[in-house]
Amino acid sequence: MTSLPIGDTGGLCSPGTSGMTTVEYLSPAGARARFRAGVRMPTASCAPGFAQANLIVLPQEAAGEFERFAGRNPGPCPLLDVTAPGSASTRLAPGADLRTDLPAYRIWEHGNLVAEPADITGYWRDDLVAFLTGCSFTFERALVAAGVPVRHLEQGANVAMFITNRQCEPAGRFAGPLVVSMRPVPAGLVATAAALTARYPAAHGAPVHAGDPAALGIADLSRPDFGDPVQSAAGDVPVFWACGVTAQAALVAAQLPFAVTHAPGHMLITDVPDNDLTMAVTSRVRRASGSGTRA
Repeated sequence: MTSLPIGDTGGLCSPGTSGMTTVEYLSPAGARARFRAGVRMPTASCAPGFAQANLIVLPQEAAGEFERFAGRNPGPCPLLDVTAPGSASTRLAPGADLRTDLPAYRIWEHGNLVAEPADITGYWRDDLVAFLTGCSFTFERALVAAGVPVRHLEQGANVAMFITNRQCEPAGRFAGPLVVSMRPVPAGLVATAAALTARYPAAHGAPVHAGDPAALGIADLSRPDFGDPVQSAAGDVPVFWACGVTAQAALVAAQLPFAVTHAPGHMLITDVPDNDLTMAVTSRVRRASGSGTRA
């Protein structure tokens, strides 16, 4: 997959990194306003307590195919909202503008990554449909609260993401490999992390694998396909979760003339409390946000 430099201002939304000490404590609307004003950084730990979402924007003619792809692959692509054609708003964040309120975007043409702008207003069209899918950043606050260290947060880095040898179930033009995020977890806490994240099926749920990365076709954890290398501590085990960047891999196969996504790790911060994406209320969140394409 083609890659371009993100060009971040650096660091995460956490104290002590790149002087961005206030972003962590902003409301979702406040964080989105900072991104709209040009702050560009990964969103892990931003506005803690609120869910984050992947963004995939497609021409209306391809929207039905992608919705089927997401339905067949709910681990990497748990649908939270689908907008009406031409709409840049989402029920997940009333008042947000999907064209400006993420810190970085990707522009795709015929399966090739051609640009990574901070604003997609100039690319917007009346036939575009936006999909919002769940993100594993949503459950990281719960991991920390349970005593499970999140190493990329400790290191002020983006999460590490890898293309695997597992294939998604295709739908029309959309197909391709599963992409995973990796978090090193102390061996004694792997079961805790798995049980806790299983309660967040709308944020990718339980891990797809723990242990030897070769089982997923990953040769070198120090060279992620997306994001940053993350250092393990002694006794850590690599744990892998399905990742929303899977949709970007599927775009390569689809070869659409035009599409837009978020840049990996640069998510939409929603107004939905993170605990609303647990198993008990996922169906209610889906109904509130609208899980089908609306005319």
